[in-house]
Amino acid sequence: MLGKASYLKKLTSKMQFRSVEVGEKLEGSSPPSVFIGNYGYPKVFVGPMLTPEFGDTSFLDFPEAWIPTNRTPEDIVQFRLQLVRGKEIAGISDLDNKLVQKLQAISLSDKSIVADAEFKTKPRGVTFNQDHQPFGPSAALKEFNIENTKWEPHLEKVYYDTDYKSADAMADLYKEGLNFTQIQKALSVGTMGIGKNRKLVPTRWSITATDDTLGKHLLADVRYNEILDTYEVYEFETLKNKFLILFTPTPWQYEFMEAFIHVVGNEEVIFSDWESFKGRTTYSEVGGCYYAVRFASAEKLSFKKKQAGVIVFRESYQGYIPLGVFTCRETARNALAQKPLEFGDIKSALTHISTRLKLPMKRFIDSGSLLTEVTRRRQMLLSAYAK
Repeated sequence: MLGKASYLKKLTSKMQFRSVEVGEKLEGSSPPSVFIGNYGYPKVFVGPMLTPEFGDTSFLDFPEAWIPTNRTPEDIVQFRLQLVRGKEIAGISDLDNKLVQKLQAISLSDKSIVADAEFKTKPRGVTFNQDHQPFGPSAALKEFNIENTKWEPHLEKVYYDTDYKSADAMADLYKEGLNFTQIQKALSVGTMGIGKNRKLVPTRWSITATDDTLGKHLLADVRYNEILDTYEVYEFETLKNKFLILFTPTPWQYEFMEAFIHVVGNEEVIFSDWESFKGRTTYSEVGGCYYAVRFASAEKLSFKKKQAGVIVFRESYQGYIPLGVFTCRETARNALAQKPLEFGDIKSALTHISTRLKLPMKRFIDSGSLLTEVTRRRQMLLSAYAK
C-alpha cells in the first residue's frame, strides 16, 4: 500500500487549477506571508508571498479564520492561488542576507505590507502539498522592496532577546494569545531562539515543529491533571472531512486514524499512528497531521484542566483537496469547541461513533493499535466476568 505522502501526491498530480496571471513586475500587498523551501537544504529557496491586491490581505494567509467563515475547499484554493511566490537561494544560517531580513520584517509585521517585486521571468505554476497551504505561480526575484512596517510587540521582544530559547519563546507567545500562524512564521524566518543557534526553518518543517513544541508544552501539565471520569465524543465536519474525537477516562495516550474514502478512485485506505503516556521519539508515519491534532487535543485538555486518552477518527471524502496541515488542526479545534456527548462505557461510545462514520468500526480497529488494545481489554474483561 502507498504511504500517505505518496497517496496524496497521486491525488494532487490530477488536480488542475489556474492561478493568478501576473507579469514580470508586481505591486501589491503581502498578507504578510513568506515561504521557506526545503529543497537543497541547507541552501534553500526563500522569498515573499505577494498578491496584486492592495489593502488588508491578511485573510489569504490566516487559516484560523477559514473554517469559521464557512470557506469551501474550492474557495480556499481560489484565494490561495492569488499568492505569487518570489524566490532566491539562501543558506539557512545566512540571516544577514538582505532578502532574509526583509522576510523577517514581513513575518513580524502586525498587518499586511505594501511591496513591489520584479522577477527574472514571468511567474508560473501552482503548488499543492499535504503539509502547507497551496499557493500560486513562482519565479526567481530580480528585485524586491517593502514599505516600512510596524512589528507585533511580543514578536519584536522575542526577536531582540537572543538568550531566549525558541521552545520557551513559542510557549510564552502562545500564552500571550498570539495565534498559531504568527508563531510558526516567526520560527520559520529565524527570529527566535538563542542568537548563535538561529536559522531559517523550511515552512513545512516549521509548521510541524510549532505543533509539536506547543503540544509537548501543554502535555507537560496535562499529564498531572485529574483523569476525566467519563467517555466524551466530539464531532465536526468541514472541507470534505469529518472528525470524531473520543476522550477516554485513562491517563494520556493518543491515536490518530485517518481514512480516505473514494478520494482518488474507489479506494478506502486508512493511515494511523499512536503514542503511549510517555510520548514518542520518532517522527510519525502519518506526518504533520498527527502533531496538529495532538496539539489541538492537548489544548482542549489543558483548558478543561483534565487528563484523558484521545482516539481520533478522521474520514476524508470525495472532493477532498490537500490544503495543508491546518485542515486537521483547525477541524479538530472546531470539533473540540462543540458540546460533547457523554457515555458511561467504551462500547456505548464506539457504538455511537460507528453510526457517524462511513467505514465500519472494524476497519478502524483492525488498522489501529491503541484502539485495538482498548477493545481487546474490554473483551478480556467481559470474558473474566462471564466465568
